[in-house]
Amino acid sequence: MDSRARVKAVAIDLDALGDTQRLWQDWRQEAARRFRIELPALETELPNWEHLLERFAEERAPVYLRPDADVSAVLRALHGEGVRLGVFTAVPRALARVALAHLGASRRVTQLETGTGGLERLRSSFGGDMCVVRTRDQLLGLSHRTP
Repeated sequence: MDSRARVKAVAIDLDALGDTQRLWQDWRQEAARRFRIELPALETELPNWEHLLERFAEERAPVYLRPDADVSAVLRALHGEGVRLGVFTAVPRALARVALAHLGASRRVTQLETGTGGLERLRSSFGGDMCVVRTRDQLLGLSHRTP
């Protein structure tokens, strides 16, 4: 029996699936420049910033994020085995949703937690039998475990 079958849930850092940090930082720089707003005040002075971020991410996701066949295979296998997949990230929800969709992972993810405390919220929801994955290599390692 494969050891991953004993795991009922996996919490995955979004950056293990694709580097969203560069996209997030580039949007912040572009928005600050375009709207002439200081970076620290961007979210408070730009009321529709989430919508603007979502559009920016949808337009540029192919440049920043590349679907990975090996990662997709692991997610598909885990999902097929009934393992609950959760994703946590510090980037805003609008960007995380676009990234998951572009990377082909949104259908397999049962819970997305963004912002401070995302991993803790997944732990609370999924319970104690949860594996935490922070890197691509750790995720790929789930497909190679032996009993």
